[in-house]
Amino acid sequence: MNITPRLKRRYRADRRFKFYGMAAIAFALSFLAFFFIDIIGKAMPAFEQAYIEVPVTYSAAIKDNYNKAIPRSYRYLVSKSYLRTLPYELEAHPELLGQTKQRWALASHRVDQYIKGHQGHGLKKKYRGHVTAMYDDGHIEMRFNARFFSHGDSKMAENAGILAAAIGSILVLLITIAVAVPIGVMTAVYLEEFAPDNRFTQAIEVNINNLAAIPSILYGLLGLAIFINVMGVPRSSALAGGLTLALMTLPVIIISTRAALRSVPESIRDAAYGLGASNLQVVMHHVLPLAFPGILTGSIIGLAQAMGETAPLLIVGMMAYIPEAPSSILDATTVLPAQVYTWSSESIRAFEERTAAGILVLLTVLLSLNGFAVWLRSRTQKTW
Repeated sequence: MNITPRLKRRYRADRRFKFYGMAAIAFALSFLAFFFIDIIGKAMPAFEQAYIEVPVTYSAAIKDNYNKAIPRSYRYLVSKSYLRTLPYELEAHPELLGQTKQRWALASHRVDQYIKGHQGHGLKKKYRGHVTAMYDDGHIEMRFNARFFSHGDSKMAENAGILAAAIGSILVLLITIAVAVPIGVMTAVYLEEFAPDNRFTQAIEVNINNLAAIPSILYGLLGLAIFINVMGVPRSSALAGGLTLALMTLPVIIISTRAALRSVPESIRDAAYGLGASNLQVVMHHVLPLAFPGILTGSIIGLAQAMGETAPLLIVGMMAYIPEAPSSILDATTVLPAQVYTWSSESIRAFEERTAAGILVLLTVLLSLNGFAVWLRSRTQKTW
């Protein structure tokens, strides 16, 4: 029997399979590259903001009408957020009363978008020549948009930032860590090392695996029912969001912790038992230290997943307009994913840039957390 044709067909099948695999990887990498190029390209303009030099007259009238501080021809070009600060500046520096000063003011989003080349987004035609001349003469400058990182949300796109959402995300994440990690690790240790193998514990294990797979929005409904309606936790607060995300993260931490505990060889346990150690001593002195890298890695990945969630937080009211950073875990707040979602629904062109910039910041944080988890695992993992 001639087996050469059959071997050739097998080799051709092997080559086709390798080609399909390489093509799939190339497609995935090209899609990922397109995604990052698109996001970065849309986000970079948000890190620049137009500023305009205008004459500001500090008169007593600006206490009642701040628009009177600058000439009428500039009022359309200057952000209202800057004009609103002038009465407070005069109150803090009364010696300015009656004086006219040249000030660099935050430009409106119309001027900003026009300077960036988006001419069809807001700036009236009668102002375009004036704005172009001021930009050419150096009276309009593009500067680094520090407000994006130092201010909270605003209805004026040029003044909107991520500070309040970033602090809210930190508070929510800290609450999630404080609740989910200890409970998840202790539950996993008990189920893996102490619990008897019976129908009750088997049912618990099945339900934990099922909870890890249900849609995240259901955790939002659970958080609304338990923490807000029953326990009276303030709606839209970091406490409500953190507790809700802790519920969602618990199954992931329990499953990853149990996998880390199983990776410890039985010979370690047997040797400790042979020296007379109790079950608790074996777990605390030998098993947990060896499983700690895996536990920490799984916890970090679970928390990174929780940080990127939006659906459960929508249900507990964390889509509120929050211009100021929260001062406690009971204050109304929002988080970065919810802030990005809010900006994406705005019709003003400048919010599109801030949406992409918020996504870029969120991706940077998530990739950093996942990269730290991978690095930590590679540095501390032991092979047996």
